[in-house]
Amino acid sequence: MRRSPQWRWHLDEVFVRIRGERHYLWRAVDQEGEVLESFVTKKRDKAAALKFLKNAMKRCDNPHVIVTDRCPSYRAAMKVIENEGCQETGQHLNNRAENSYLLLRQRERANSRFRRMRSLQKFVSIHSSVYSHFNFERHINTRIRFRQKRDAALREWRDLLVA
Repeated sequence: MRRSPQWRWHLDEVFVRIRGERHYLWRAVDQEGEVLESFVTKKRDKAAALKFLKNAMKRCDNPHVIVTDRCPSYRAAMKVIENEGCQETGQHLNNRAENSYLLLRQRERANSRFRRMRSLQKFVSIHSSVYSHFNFERHINTRIRFRQKRDAALREWRDLLVA
């Protein structure tokens, strides 16, 4: 995973049903759509948001701006880590994080739901890294450039598997 300085994060959480119980999947997405951190909890409170933010900031550099929805647990967690000035909320600002769940929802339907919280956490962490490695924004690049990027990523992936 690339560790360049991230200037804008999009944070969001969505509920996922595991054996009929509601669990929350927290995700941090950078300005390019790459998933930085994923975290599964049973609750959607200040403690869960604080744990998620600390894990994300430990793993990646601190952002200049954090875009969130209007969930009060984010504001409470930001107060604890003294990072309130970085938070932005708005109606359509968080669409990047919202759209990153579409692939997860498709996989969830195909698997006919997840059975355990641990299997969901494992799937999300692996899926986000693989998807970020092979996502080249096909609608922006020309066909030739897309093929070059895809071939380079595939070579790098095969080198990682061999090692």
